[in-house]
Amino acid sequence: MTDYQRTLFLHPPAVAGFDGGAGSRYQAKREIRSFWYPTWLAQPAALVPGSRLVDAPPDGLTVDDVLPLAKGYDLCVMHTSTPSFASDVRVAEALKAENPALIIGLVGAAVAVAPEASLRASAALSFVARNEFDFTIQEVAQSRRFADVRGLSYRVNGHVEHTPERPPLENMDALPFVTPVYKRDLTVEHYAIGYLQYPYVSLYTGRGCRSKCTFCLWPQTVGGQRYRTRSVEHVAEEMAQAARMFPQVREFFFDDDTFTDDLPRAAAIAKRLGRLGITWSVNAKANVPYATLKVLKDNGLRLLLVGYESGNQTILNNVKKGVRLDAARRFTRDAKALGIAIHGTFILGLPGETRETIAETIRFATEIDPDTIQVSLAAPYPGTALYEEAQRNGWLESDELVDGTGVQVSAIGYPHLSSPEIFRSVDQFYRRFYFRPRKMFSLGAEMLRDRQVMKRRLAEGRDFLRFLRTHR
Repeated sequence: MTDYQRTLFLHPPAVAGFDGGAGSRYQAKREIRSFWYPTWLAQPAALVPGSRLVDAPPDGLTVDDVLPLAKGYDLCVMHTSTPSFASDVRVAEALKAENPALIIGLVGAAVAVAPEASLRASAALSFVARNEFDFTIQEVAQSRRFADVRGLSYRVNGHVEHTPERPPLENMDALPFVTPVYKRDLTVEHYAIGYLQYPYVSLYTGRGCRSKCTFCLWPQTVGGQRYRTRSVEHVAEEMAQAARMFPQVREFFFDDDTFTDDLPRAAAIAKRLGRLGITWSVNAKANVPYATLKVLKDNGLRLLLVGYESGNQTILNNVKKGVRLDAARRFTRDAKALGIAIHGTFILGLPGETRETIAETIRFATEIDPDTIQVSLAAPYPGTALYEEAQRNGWLESDELVDGTGVQVSAIGYPHLSSPEIFRSVDQFYRRFYFRPRKMFSLGAEMLRDRQVMKRRLAEGRDFLRFLRTHR
């Protein structure tokens, strides 16, 4: 049997106040405190026997809390992001000071697009794993020479070496289940997202996305723009196991970039989930046909997370969204008719944005009326086409994506529309959408139907109003 190093997988303490951390799609403090599962770390953790996964933010752990762990391990793998990179490096340096023999490596999109610059940020870092890193980390944990591990960048004799790229994983069933790692190392009650039932569990059934959205981080960095999937049987087996492991969980969420990219597979998985009697939700594009929606709904689907992004067709074309507004309207009507809830996400400040298009998007959102919404600012992550476009055109007004408290900032501005004005429009959007009699009545009715929902919504409402006051 292969000997493995004692390996700690660490989602570092959120010094800047992030809720979702590196595993969330927008690494920033949220309107309502939310925590995503560290699936990107749980996957390699499942490949390394005897490893441990520590997710500091939802467990409320500080740097002082995790420092004692340093002496118990040979290898520490940390998931980082562009907004959290500086604070994550400080955590790495503190761990290294505690145990100088500890080998520390970083994974994630931020280091995948800038491996050399990432390593030069601190002598505490021994390596970074680029792109899809599951088996890269497994081989590192097996004490293989860094030079023999594909997909690795590492420091040696004062300079940085890069091994050849690791080919994308094609047999996704080769990945072990992540839910046993969740069961062993995480507390599911510490995870909550406003639009999902509590408690929830999320995981991936595939990687990559066929869409070409210029702003989306994962497909352009670590996931790829082909949808590579686990087999229907593999997914069904893990979900059956997860249902037994977590009887308290009210909802499972599949965090694939676009679960509905493969409609026949989505329907096949739905039918297997229907037999298990579980409630589940997914990310979807706003173009799923009625027939598929009905199959999903009939087999336990509760909610679709839909990236509408904008109510202006030119902006959608500019970012290569690949959806027409008329199709999005029809899709939304179909989902509502079937009783499927929708959490709609929108982005302000994308190329082509004006005061008029912001107003147009707000009108569009109130017209289609998803159950809940999320409004984000255009985030030019390094490694994305949006970042390159913003650099090329001189739109970048800030190198930071979040401020010192973890709140997302408007990094993009235009000659006709300043970044402060884009930032202020988020507050306007939320108020125009939620402070309508019709919407307030529907949210109130939902609370009256379920006492647990009422308690949770009141707490979330308090957080939301506090966010609006701070944001303004």
